[in-house]
Amino acid sequence: MTLTAEAEAVDQRLDQFLAARLEVSRARVQEAIRDQRIRLNGAPARASFKLRGGERISILGLAERPALRAMAEDIPLDIVYEDNDLAIINKPAGMMVHAGAGATDDARNRGTLVNALLHHFKSLSGVGGETRPGIVHRLDKETSGLIVVAKNDTAHQKLAAQFARREVSKKYIALVHGWIKKDSGTISASISRDRIRRTRMTTRHSGGRAAVSHYSVLRRLETPFGKFTLVEVKIDTGRTHQIRVHLSSLGHPVVGDALYGAPHQIRTGPGKLRSAGAISLARNFLHAAELELAHPCSGAKIAMKSALPEELRKFLATVEGSGR
Repeated sequence: MTLTAEAEAVDQRLDQFLAARLEVSRARVQEAIRDQRIRLNGAPARASFKLRGGERISILGLAERPALRAMAEDIPLDIVYEDNDLAIINKPAGMMVHAGAGATDDARNRGTLVNALLHHFKSLSGVGGETRPGIVHRLDKETSGLIVVAKNDTAHQKLAAQFARREVSKKYIALVHGWIKKDSGTISASISRDRIRRTRMTTRHSGGRAAVSHYSVLRRLETPFGKFTLVEVKIDTGRTHQIRVHLSSLGHPVVGDALYGAPHQIRTGPGKLRSAGAISLARNFLHAAELELAHPCSGAKIAMKSALPEELRKFLATVEGSGR
């Protein structure tokens, strides 16, 4: 494989550039560089080389990794609904749904929802493969709330078809920075991966995947920490980081979501001086609050709700001045 460093990559380290482009860890890129399996303009490469733009980068291969297989772990689960075909879980923030790309038998393959599911349930669908048993859809690691999992292949295929036909209703609650002007609206903007920061998604490039989010303002807050909007969001599609990207594209990032423009700390006081009081949220203020679907076998409607978790309720009270 040969890549060309575009102008936007100028001043990036070679290992950072390749890790983002290849969607692997920097450690894995550095290993390939040490083994001289990556060459820069035909010569052996250095991981710390700062790109100037236009370089030809040849990747002769990355070290093979053993096949990843999810493992059962005794992790508590908040199961809000269960029958022979499916279960609905109230996922906490901080828990990955399944191991990420490039994970091996290490910390990145531990503590996931899949690992917990394998411990609690005797069987799960195999449609998603050995790393994603039962997983029909996903929530971001720092997003809490309702997620449905399939216990058998038939249920999985029928649930997946419902999601594909946009027949599953999913509603989220988010707190964003600033006041959203309109009481309600629809964001219809395609989403693609950011070409420079590969951990981010963006609405700024053409050719992305169609994505539609509908929002309704619940409350506008004027607080000692600034202005915020509590908003309900219903999504028709389920793209990676969809709600976070769409709300940020309006200029209103989700509180706690530093990846999409939210501050790490929220300050108060005259001019919001560094010496003034500050609060922070160790997760995103985004919660999957409602899930409604048809049972994959009986067709009966299943409608579940999940209240805001305690850490979000406390944060909201602190922002409004009643929790200090």
